[in-house]
Amino acid sequence: MTVPFTRYLKTTALLSVAAVGLTACGGGSTPAATDTPAGSTQSPAAPAEKVEISYMHRLPDGKDMTKVADIVDRWNKENPNIQVTTTKFDGAASEMITRLDTDIAANNGPCLAQLGYGEVPEMFVKGLVMDVTAEAAKYQDQFGGAFGQMSVGGVTVGLPQDSGPLVYMYNEAEFKKLGLEVPTTSAEYADVAKKAAASGKYATVFLPDEAHYWLSGQAAGAGAVWYSAADDKWKVDTSDAGTASVASFWQGVLDDKSALVVKRWSEQWDKALAEGTIIGYTAAAWETGFALDSLDGTPFEGQWRVAQMPKFNDSDKTGPDGGSGVAVMKGCEHPAEAMQFNAWFNTQVDDLASQGLVPAATAVAKMPEKMERQFGGQDVMAELKIANERMSAEWSYIPGFSSVGPKMVEAASAAGAGSGKVADIFTVAKEASIASLKDAGLPVAEG
Repeated sequence: MTVPFTRYLKTTALLSVAAVGLTACGGGSTPAATDTPAGSTQSPAAPAEKVEISYMHRLPDGKDMTKVADIVDRWNKENPNIQVTTTKFDGAASEMITRLDTDIAANNGPCLAQLGYGEVPEMFVKGLVMDVTAEAAKYQDQFGGAFGQMSVGGVTVGLPQDSGPLVYMYNEAEFKKLGLEVPTTSAEYADVAKKAAASGKYATVFLPDEAHYWLSGQAAGAGAVWYSAADDKWKVDTSDAGTASVASFWQGVLDDKSALVVKRWSEQWDKALAEGTIIGYTAAAWETGFALDSLDGTPFEGQWRVAQMPKFNDSDKTGPDGGSGVAVMKGCEHPAEAMQFNAWFNTQVDDLASQGLVPAATAVAKMPEKMERQFGGQDVMAELKIANERMSAEWSYIPGFSSVGPKMVEAASAAGAGSGKVADIFTVAKEASIASLKDAGLPVAEG
């Protein structure tokens, strides 16, 4: 990719702030680069004339969930001068990014869009999001640590919506039947998986199609920090002990056939779950909102529980798999009003929890009825809150992380099929990350 000189200057400058952002994330602090006082809860005045705000999202909107359109209808009735229309994007996250890129180039993009935290740096470097730092500061005290995930180098582009810490989901009844204990370490996890497999069940599942965020999140939980800044250059390192521990675990359970290898989003997955073959797996927190829908009315309903992700590399952390915010996109004509809605929408925590999200807002969501039923009355939200608190504060993404995914998925498919090794996934992740940064015209530290 040839980067025009002016673009090179721009991206190099952005690298500098992005590097600062990495430093800030590494220290677990939230960037602050605005003169606007943070923490104000005073609502902005309503605009004198009616404005229209468009919002594109990819929330599931499934059965028994409070639909996004219904939430927005409530806003529209209460705010006649700030009317919001929504578009639900049903494709994959990567496809929505492509759609946004295309629509914004054609001056037809939405004012607000849901972006994964891993996508924010990329959209920032491409200039597809707006700097709304001052507006965001007005609402900062309504959100927890995920507020920083919507910033790059002190420039805030929106507000957080949810987080996606990795957890362990398991069928408690099946575990008791097989005499299994919920694993708390990777060694226990491997042992449980082996005992379950001996009975024709799977207490762990290797998900090649989820390798991108799923495996990088596990590495983050094991203490890995793949991306950092050194001398105003990006540094990429996937050869740390935490990443190696994740590779060793998965290679072990693949070698002894104690992990089911199946795509997460496939008919084979649905069949194995419905037949009771899958009795446990490492999941993203947001899956608790819909993962068990197919078990409603079956003997398995109410048998599953949520636990913390087992420790890897003796780390007491977990890592992110997903989680997203709502950004103000380039071309939005009313960013202040868009942020007013943005703050309101993302503090409707009970509604968002019904969508299976772990809300990023500080308000505590009550347990949705569906979740209580599907998880046998367990206080799942309390368990997810603990997972949220365990999330690695050192982990962050690079601009272009979305382009790393296909290479990792390809390598994970080979590892799952036995024609490659799990360690190859992380080697490929490093190579693809460096290539992505260089393609964007961003300097990378060698070695």
